[in-house]
Amino acid sequence: MEPAVPATSMEQVVNLCKRRGFVFPASEIYGGLASCWDYGPLGVELKRNVKEAWWRSMVHTRRDVVGLDSAILQHPQVWKTSGHVDNFSDPLVDCRQCKARFRADALDDAVCGETKKPVSADCREHFTEPRAFNLMFQTWMGPLRDEAATAYLRPETAQGIFTNYLNVQTTARLKPPFGVAQQGKSFRNEITPGNFIFRTREFEQMEMEYFVPPADWEKWFDYWRQQRWQWYVDLGLAPERLRRRDHEKTELAHYSNATTDLEYLFPIGWKELEGIASRTDFDLKRHSEASGKQLEYFDGQTRERFMPWVIEPAAGVDRAVLAFLCEAFEEQKLAGAPAEGGEKGAEDVRTVLHLHPRLAPVKVAFFPLVKKEGMPELAQKLEDELRSRGISTFYDQSGAIGRRYRRQDEVGTPWCVTVDGESLAQGTVTVRERDNMQQSRVRADELSAFVAGRLAG
Repeated sequence: MEPAVPATSMEQVVNLCKRRGFVFPASEIYGGLASCWDYGPLGVELKRNVKEAWWRSMVHTRRDVVGLDSAILQHPQVWKTSGHVDNFSDPLVDCRQCKARFRADALDDAVCGETKKPVSADCREHFTEPRAFNLMFQTWMGPLRDEAATAYLRPETAQGIFTNYLNVQTTARLKPPFGVAQQGKSFRNEITPGNFIFRTREFEQMEMEYFVPPADWEKWFDYWRQQRWQWYVDLGLAPERLRRRDHEKTELAHYSNATTDLEYLFPIGWKELEGIASRTDFDLKRHSEASGKQLEYFDGQTRERFMPWVIEPAAGVDRAVLAFLCEAFEEQKLAGAPAEGGEKGAEDVRTVLHLHPRLAPVKVAFFPLVKKEGMPELAQKLEDELRSRGISTFYDQSGAIGRRYRRQDEVGTPWCVTVDGESLAQGTVTVRERDNMQQSRVRADELSAFVAGRLAG
């Protein structure tokens, strides 16, 4: 079996994202802000579709998982109890020569601040001794900046679930095993952010805490490792560019007795895409002790009382978006054809995003063949019908039809619909498939059902 290789280069993906409105540098008119990014019109739709696909898989299609949206600002005692104040840190070293700062446990990926080359043995001679650097962003609530007003931007969404465990369990009348899912912004003051949207200080998470009887933790740990792997494969990631990596005992987080990372082969190498952790009963037990609230589960029928263990699948939205973009990007060399906008026999390069239709920012693009004879009006009428069903569309009537196809290929639109003379005479339209460029005729009055059926499938 041949070794796996990245689907594309990071430079290609970054250039496409900027050129076509997926991702822009934040505050760009002022020179930008390091490792901060804004999602443009197409990017925000892709990101929203990734989150909706996760929510559908984790909540809407299951009876045992419900949702939550907790506050970004929590009582500071939450973070002391959870161990984040004392333990949520990375080892930091400073270079006395180039003044750059590095994570002491990630020097193999570090680049010298002066030479812009990987740090060498000579560089390391100028490093300070490692010291702990807490990753939480600290802020203040109220008019005074003193210890009593100290607050933190949450570094994870999980703690809001743990502090609401009893509220959710009793109001939703849930019995273990059950889960609570949440999506939202988190903040970590990373020492060395970078690699586009892979590692940033402000990011979005998709986390689910699954509460189970202690004796069943291994069964559910294995279950969620498989479920989360399959979710990425079902949405288009190549299995040969996915792998599981079990944490060694020495690298486990303070709350975990077992963790598996799902890693994807990004253009920058194998990197974590999602972590599935057994958090034991650490969080509930600590919060119960610190708050004085009884967080054990009591079964009224069996009279059994226990503190649930927790299995946590935790994914980064931005990393998932980046993985799907890297996997989908392709530059195809084709023999040009007049219908696709090239000269016959000439080499033609087609840039295409093979995004899963459920993730594609635009599902269907509508093109009138010409700007007259009622074609624009019919194309817009059909587009309005799809929009009324919640299907994202795009309308384009400028330029050669081949160029219009290529513009949509580049942003991942699965289907392009052309309205031509036959549409007016026979009531049919041309539907072009993105991936194979094949065209077929579909009745105009059946188009909406055709697209909905393809998306559902």
